[in-house]
Amino acid sequence: MTGKVVVNRCMSLDGFIAGPDDSMDWGGGRPLADFVAAEHFAEVAGATGAMLVGRRTWDVGARMEAAEPGSRDYPFTGPMFLLTHRPLDPPDPQVTILSGDITAAVGTALAAAGDKDLEILGADVARQCLEQRLVDEILVYLLPLLLGDGTRFASPRTDLEPISSTRSRDATMIRFRVR
Repeated sequence: MTGKVVVNRCMSLDGFIAGPDDSMDWGGGRPLADFVAAEHFAEVAGATGAMLVGRRTWDVGARMEAAEPGSRDYPFTGPMFLLTHRPLDPPDPQVTILSGDITAAVGTALAAAGDKDLEILGADVARQCLEQRLVDEILVYLLPLLLGDGTRFASPRTDLEPISSTRSRDATMIRFRVR
């Protein structure tokens, strides 16, 4: 049995998954861990067997980590796949670089996830996966703020079925099944 393909993202109430200039400042310098309870992060990370990350998301995360070491506090330890046409400089032996067809990339990463979920991070990668109907679920951490501008959670029209809604500290975790 294989896991599900899950698009995972934080989003402001006005539909932005990042602020202007790809800012991931979710509230006056508050880290995301201040919005979501540690046990909920641990539960999602525990169900995740592999991650497929887009290059822009990877670069934003690397800039955040460089500016504030230790800011990547998501408790995930499985295989990491980066979808990109540009190699990492310097290379990271813990990251497998994939390029080309999104269906093949998802297949490779999902196989590595085993019976756990493949988590998709990145606006463009998520859009490509939704366009190709590769996504099983979408998990949104809805944050109590309005960003007013930035990167929207953009996708083709996709009908969703609500699965669950959980309050976690200041965030609301909403899970949908893709119909």
